[in-house]
Amino acid sequence: MSENTKSIGETLRDARIAKGFTLDDLQQTTKIQKRYLIAIEDGKFSDLPGDFYVRAFIKQYAQTVGLDGNELLNEYSDQLPSTKTQEYVDRVNEDNPSTRSAQRKVDDRTAKIKRQVPIVAAVIVVVAVLIGIWLATTKSSQSSNNSQNVDSSSVSVSGSAAKSSSSAKTSSKKATASSKAASKASFSKVSTTGAATTYTMVNAPKTKTVKIKTSASAWVSVTSAGTSLFQGTLTAGKVQTVKLNANATSVTLNLGNAPETKVTIGGKRLPISKATSSATTATSTTASSTTGSTAGTASSASSTTTTSQVQNITVQFK
Repeated sequence: MSENTKSIGETLRDARIAKGFTLDDLQQTTKIQKRYLIAIEDGKFSDLPGDFYVRAFIKQYAQTVGLDGNELLNEYSDQLPSTKTQEYVDRVNEDNPSTRSAQRKVDDRTAKIKRQVPIVAAVIVVVAVLIGIWLATTKSSQSSNNSQNVDSSSVSVSGSAAKSSSSAKTSSKKATASSKAASKASFSKVSTTGAATTYTMVNAPKTKTVKIKTSASAWVSVTSAGTSLFQGTLTAGKVQTVKLNANATSVTLNLGNAPETKVTIGGKRLPISKATSSATTATSTTASSTTGSTAGTASSASSTTTTSQVQNITVQFK
């Protein structure tokens, strides 16, 4: 059990104040609603959406204010909701590799069956056509009228084949045009300030579709023209698709776990920065007095380098 006199909420609040962050600043960076941040600082965990979000939000809060999220959760585990609740177990199972593997096998079998259905249908059609031709040929030897019917059927089949070929060529041209448009598009970095980066997308396609995929649980939000188009926590492997207005001139993405997140716009991969930021722990001295005796401990300053987790990215379309 933790020997700290402070609660986990007080520890986080002190770290936030030391960083010079307000609750509004923290809400903007983490995309965690302000009322949940207040509930965490006050220790009112029952006000959060569920037991799973208590630990997830605390970890994200801690990392944003420069603390080690995992270490803080272990240190104050006695103050947090149990990880054995059914709601927490269900959430964790969503990210369980064996669960995902089993689901993937089911999906693969379903996809395989779906791929085979058109093939089977095509074989049946071909067999039916061959039988029809054979019957028509047999009857042609008995009547010239039947022979003409066979000729008409052949013309009809040829016409259908020609239409199918034309349709396939049209679809191929559209796919080629879309591929060329995506290949012409490119990103160039305009500026980087702290965790905020601005890019320009040259030759942006008319249809601007943002696709976001994470390899680990991550909080994500998408905003365009001052309107929030999506915000929430994505689970590993899930793809979130957001369609922008055709007249959109920019889009802003807040990524809570940027190193594990991949983003494409109009099929073009956004080059998310993997830059690192330095976090320094200052020298501190703590003293406690309980039975009349005084003890002091001091720790020397140390410097560590950690990968930037939270990034704010703005893409301007040209």
